[in-house]
Amino acid sequence: MATNGTPAGCGADVASLYYNLCDLGAAWGVVLEALAAAGVVFSFVLLVALLASVPFARDQERRSAVALHAGFLVGTFGLFGLTFAFIVGKDFSTCCSRRFLFGVLFAGCFACLLMQSVRLNVLARRGAAPRAWVLCLAAAALWLVEVVINTEWLIITVVRRPPGPPNATASSAAPCDIANEDFVMALIYVMVLILAAAAASLAVMAGKHGRWKKDAAFIVLTSAASVGIWVAWIVMYVYGNSRRGGPSWDDPTLAIALVANAWAFLLLYTIPHVCGGAGAGEDPQSFGEDLYPNRAVGYETILKEQKGQNMFVENKAFSMEEPKQGASVPSPVSPQAV
Repeated sequence: MATNGTPAGCGADVASLYYNLCDLGAAWGVVLEALAAAGVVFSFVLLVALLASVPFARDQERRSAVALHAGFLVGTFGLFGLTFAFIVGKDFSTCCSRRFLFGVLFAGCFACLLMQSVRLNVLARRGAAPRAWVLCLAAAALWLVEVVINTEWLIITVVRRPPGPPNATASSAAPCDIANEDFVMALIYVMVLILAAAAASLAVMAGKHGRWKKDAAFIVLTSAASVGIWVAWIVMYVYGNSRRGGPSWDDPTLAIALVANAWAFLLLYTIPHVCGGAGAGEDPQSFGEDLYPNRAVGYETILKEQKGQNMFVENKAFSMEEPKQGASVPSPVSPQAV
């Protein structure tokens, strides 16, 4: 039972800012909290498994992409953590983290996906991937663009805005008081990264080399799922909430988008790579035949040496019995008979 305005499921000492984390009447907060916590744990386990599988990976081309996969997992881990900022109430710090980290974390994930697609395109056409540090620097450069955009946007809207009245509530602080359309407009660069990753992976699928099409297919599925999730939450956030639910639906919409897209990253891309990528690209039959290569080669070599020695002895014996060239053959008729 709730007492003194405290919702059911929350203790009396819980601040009102965190009611959505325990309020049984607002089930969306409790459900998303559980999904985000499970995602945090699962992302950490996958990151450890990815790094632990590096010494056992037999394909050098796949080992060179581990850094991009690790960066992608770190970004997914951050998306699950950012979900809690949208579940709790609004104040200056939570609103700043929402506006800044939403685009930055998504930009990091899609920048890694885009560079993975570029790597697959180079592999499919040249047979050798670019160096790992080159791919990582390119992904970092793409990510830093969104960091600069969000930093400037946050500074301009917060610093240049006149301070509010002293009795203003926390939800009316400058980082929180922003139109939904402005929030979406600040994410245009992230949308460009999504479309670029999808287009680059489709280019691999359209090529003639089939070895890397499986990896490209995972990127295509992940990008397609991300496009669907982004279209759904943008339409709901910009149009649906204002007509149906009002501002009270804004936080659940963005939190659901974060959790759904982060789980799509794990299920459609990271898990297939970690579970099936360590030994991919190798022929298991040839690997099994090469378990004891020296033994087979040594036995065949001995047989060949013995056969060669026997043939040499036979040829030598034959040459000893063969008459010399130029030697006269005795006539069967003696000169005395003549």
